[in-house]
Parts: sequence; C-alpha cells; structure tokens
Amino acid sequence: MPTAARERLLDAADRLFHAEGVRAVGVERLLAESGVGRASFYRHFPGKDDLVVAVLERRLARWREAFAASVESRGGGVAAVFEELADQVIAPGFRGCPAINAIIEAADPGSATHALGAAHKEALVAFLVPLTGDEERARQVLLLVDGALVTALREPGGAPVRRAGEIAAGLGLR
Repeated sequence: MPTAARERLLDAADRLFHAEGVRAVGVERLLAESGVGRASFYRHFPGKDDLVVAVLERRLARWREAFAASVESRGGGVAAVFEELADQVIAPGFRGCPAINAIIEAADPGSATHALGAAHKEALVAFLVPLTGDEERARQVLLLVDGALVTALREPGGAPVRRAGEIAAGLGLR
C-alpha cells in the first residue's frame, strides 16, 4: 500500500524532473520539495535512479491511457494520433516526450531508465499496429511521431506534428 511520503516523493519528483530534467534535480532538493525525510526516502527507494524509474513508469502509463482514449475519441486512426499530439505540443508546459528525454539523460543503454523509455516506445508500436495494419508501418509512424516531438521543442507550436501527420497521410496512413 502506498504511503503519503512515497506519493509526495513521486509527485515532487515528477514535477521537478518534468520541469528541469532528472540530472538537474538532486536528492536534497527532492527531500526539501516533498517534505520527506532522508530515511523515509531510502525506505521507499534504494536510490535516485529507482525513484526516476517509478516516476517515469507512472507518468508514461498515465500518458498512454489518456492518449489511447483521446485517439479513440477522435476517430481512432493515424490522423487522430497526430491531432492529439499537435494539441499536446501546444499545451502549456510541453517539454518533449518523457521517454525520449529519459533515454537521452540515461547515458547507459543498459540502465533501467533507458529500458523503460524503450519499452514505452514498443508499447506505442503495439498501439499503432491496429491503426496502421502492420508492425513495419507502425514503426514508420512512430519514427514520424518521435521526430515531430523533438522538432516541436525547436519549433514551438503544432506545425511539426501537423507536417508529420501529412507525411503519414501521404503514405496512405489515415
């Protein structure tokens, strides 16, 4: 059963990691922001990396659930994927894809954080297969999605995602 201290740590870490990045936020800052003591921190998480994984698991699971519901409400096709993502990148606080950010920050490809980011991308491929008809086309759409999300950090606004959606449509993926 989750404790209030664990939830406060997860909430504070989620907010800070999203706003500033994992490397920029140290344990001392997490303790101060969450109001949780050091002993309690280590009772719940053997170290910061374990907290990072827990935060990322929670954030990505919530995102996938909300994303799937939104895509379905928009008609359930590939075009709906890009419509939803275009709305996400123009929302206040957009900081890119948490999985991509985690993979970049976790320099070690063998780390749990890197593996979790990669697993999230594989879950997206599985989500896209029914929309595209096969795994290869799902991977093509994911490549467009990832490129659009990264480009949206450089070119604020929904234009990069809309362009990626147009490319997908040009490939016959609607």
